[in-house]
Amino acid sequence: LVVDEIGYLPVVPGGGNLFFQLVNARYEKGAMILTSNRGFAEWGEVFGDPVVATALLDRLLHHAVVVQIEGSSYRLRQHADLVPEHVRSKALINPPPPPKKRGRPAGLKSTDQDAG
Repeated sequence: LVVDEIGYLPVVPGGGNLFFQLVNARYEKGAMILTSNRGFAEWGEVFGDPVVATALLDRLLHHAVVVQIEGSSYRLRQHADLVPEHVRSKALINPPPPPKKRGRPAGLKSTDQDAG
């Protein structure tokens, strides 16, 4: 089961309890992948109930591998020049690096051995 962007939209009242029931039913029975731009400390706010958030995290983190990704937005980096500076600095959006040159490095010549 993949649940993407936890915390992106507000959780409706009672939604935290329903999500807990789902997680609890899958606990130690099936794999889950979750993504969120919110830290675990914010999950009480996300779900509107710190007790539900703690119970969720207890089950989710028991056998978890947590991968924390920080850095520039992959989706926005091509348009970083369109994002205002004060937003860019908060969102860690940086322009993309110049493209890598492809092909044979300068100064090398083709030989008969390359054709083999």
